[in-house]
Amino acid sequence: MSDLWIGTSWKMTKTLAEARAWAEGLRDHLAGSAPAGVQPFVIPSFTATTAVAEVLGEESPILLGVQNAHWEDAGAWTGEVSVAQAKDAGARIVEIGHSERREHFGESVETTGLKVAAALRHGLVPLLCIGESAAVKEEGGSSAFILEQTRGALEGLTGEELSRVVIAYEPIWAIGETGRPATVEELVEPFAALGEVYAGRVAGLLYGGSVNLDNAADLLGIEHVSGLFVGRTAWRLEGYLELLRIAEDHAAARTG
Repeated sequence: MSDLWIGTSWKMTKTLAEARAWAEGLRDHLAGSAPAGVQPFVIPSFTATTAVAEVLGEESPILLGVQNAHWEDAGAWTGEVSVAQAKDAGARIVEIGHSERREHFGESVETTGLKVAAALRHGLVPLLCIGESAAVKEEGGSSAFILEQTRGALEGLTGEELSRVVIAYEPIWAIGETGRPATVEELVEPFAALGEVYAGRVAGLLYGGSVNLDNAADLLGIEHVSGLFVGRTAWRLEGYLELLRIAEDHAAARTG
């Protein structure tokens, strides 16, 4: 079986000093090797990308990412950062299509597809975020909605390209300060739908949305879930390390 992905995006948080301290603590704790059966990753803000990359080092088992990148390699795109620039700064993952990007910055199915293609072109892992609103959920359309988001962004990829993509299902109603944790029962159907189409074809199917130390183990037990994409719980190093431990235990149990 493939490794469990355990990652965090810091969004618009942490100074350079705070980012370095977190990265140094993780580097020292892991001592050069990831927990058995686990693939750790961290996505800081752009300002901290190179600082975290320098702390972790080129041979680190921790994959470093960025929270967004443009689909063009260069050009007159004021305020944007290209995938090529992100790679040059040390990134190996590009987060694409987070619901906040879709809501506030006009990210669409079309632009997520362009960004996925750009990430693959430069040898980076596209981390495609998908998720439905509370209104869509209440109408019973969650599975159809997220499959449409996913298919639109991944249309035309070869089998090899698809195998390098990670998908993170993050229902909008479950994320952020006002989100409520999803129950296992609520997640079975959307992951069954994703698994039917993408299980064994992509690098990972992750869940994100009010993940905490109390529900992480149960979330990893859902069929087709192969990792967690975590917010606030992982912003404290102690929380992230505990999530890694939970994932390592789960990985050992499923292969034991």
